[in-house]
Amino acid sequence: MLRFPKTLALIAGLASATGFAPLGLWPLTLACFAMLLHLIITAPDLRGALARGYWFAVGHFTVGLNWIAGSFAYQDAMPHWLGWVAVVALSLYLAVYPAMAAGLAWRHGRDSLTRFGFLFAAAWSVTEWLRATVFTGFAWNPLGVIAGQAGQASRLIGTYGLSALVVLVAASLLLLVKRDWKGAGAAAALPVAALAFALPALIAPAPAPDPHRPLIRVVQPNIGQQDKHKPAFDALNFRKLEAMTGAPQRTPRLILWPEAAIPDYIEEEAWARARLATLLGPKDALLTGGVALEYDKTGDLVGARNSVFALLANGSIAARYDKAHLVPYGEYLPMRPILSAIGLSRLVPGDLDFWPGPGAKSIAVPGFGAVGLQICYEIIFSGQVVERRNRPGFIFNPSNDAWFGSWGPPQHLAQARLRAIEEGLPIVRATPTGISAVIDANGSILESLPYQQPGFIQTRLPVAHAPTLFARLGNLLPLGFALLLAITGIALGRRLR
Repeated sequence: MLRFPKTLALIAGLASATGFAPLGLWPLTLACFAMLLHLIITAPDLRGALARGYWFAVGHFTVGLNWIAGSFAYQDAMPHWLGWVAVVALSLYLAVYPAMAAGLAWRHGRDSLTRFGFLFAAAWSVTEWLRATVFTGFAWNPLGVIAGQAGQASRLIGTYGLSALVVLVAASLLLLVKRDWKGAGAAAALPVAALAFALPALIAPAPAPDPHRPLIRVVQPNIGQQDKHKPAFDALNFRKLEAMTGAPQRTPRLILWPEAAIPDYIEEEAWARARLATLLGPKDALLTGGVALEYDKTGDLVGARNSVFALLANGSIAARYDKAHLVPYGEYLPMRPILSAIGLSRLVPGDLDFWPGPGAKSIAVPGFGAVGLQICYEIIFSGQVVERRNRPGFIFNPSNDAWFGSWGPPQHLAQARLRAIEEGLPIVRATPTGISAVIDANGSILESLPYQQPGFIQTRLPVAHAPTLFARLGNLLPLGFALLLAITGIALGRRLR
């Protein structure tokens, strides 16, 4: 009998999160998950299995989401130490989902380690999808993200299916330790096949920029969160954006600015549109984050939208995209009458709550074709980032990672890479402080700008792939894969017993 199994599970969970960016210690994550599998299957009863899975997940999420604590440093209405309370409270809730996976696998697979490994992989995949869906969802750091560009199998089975493969690798390690060679081989077969599938993308050299593709210019002004909303910094911040945008050129450029790049209401203020138009050549276009205001029938201001505007050289707005998946406590305050009464407020300054848009949408930018938009946190939701009936040539992901600390930006970038692989589409990220990047349709980072450094990327837009299987069928694939794993585990458990 293990002494203090829940404490051991918590410690293993804390260590397991080091496999995510920025540390990238994925072998340690695999070892910790192998330990988790051992702890669960040796639990004396269902309650023990649930508890071990739960406390592992509390540690896993607390470390992985530590960047949330740093965001409270930019909110003077609440004490900064409350950030760590928020991290732990969120982790205590999110841990329910891995605990469910632990209980299901123990209940139906404890008599065979091979069966248990397959069932836990299936259950982890399904509960990870549930975590991304229930109560608006919080899909940050799915386990499959530690695979990086090696996760090419997500084209076929999505991110949640990829997470199941990671669990199977951990199960094969545990089976090897227990010298169950047949079981280890069975558990490793699918991950090995997935790695073989990924090999061409891993060894292929990055293609040279195609001179016939549209020219893009990604701007990273390095404007800190503490300086974004101060009127005294408005002119200085605009000069930074102007300098990074550069002078018009002979070749038409699609200029890409970050989320909430400017405080001006460019739909309302003609002078603001005119100022932006002076930065553009005659065939240039600008995609910039901004705010759209909403009024009621009497003309009273009642809400706002976190938007991206497509602005042309004549100062006209060609299109607007409104963010659909808003961040609770960041862009709106749930249960506002109650929470505001006890002194809680939004992390982002402002009295108005943001209103959600209709969902994934491609906008037409004259001279540059259809562009998919996903603002900031929206990019983490696997299967929800593309308008299927109007497939874009690439996805623009403007973000404001300036309040995510040093851990949040590389984790955000890693998740954007998985969306590129899943959908077979390039993704371009523009953030105020980094990490801005151009990602090709294989998930490779072609160019990037370091965290907290000003600069720009000027390059040709990468080519999109044909729609992947995942792009066609979405999250039906990982859910079907989970069912297949469960059936396989039951069959193998009987055969290898």
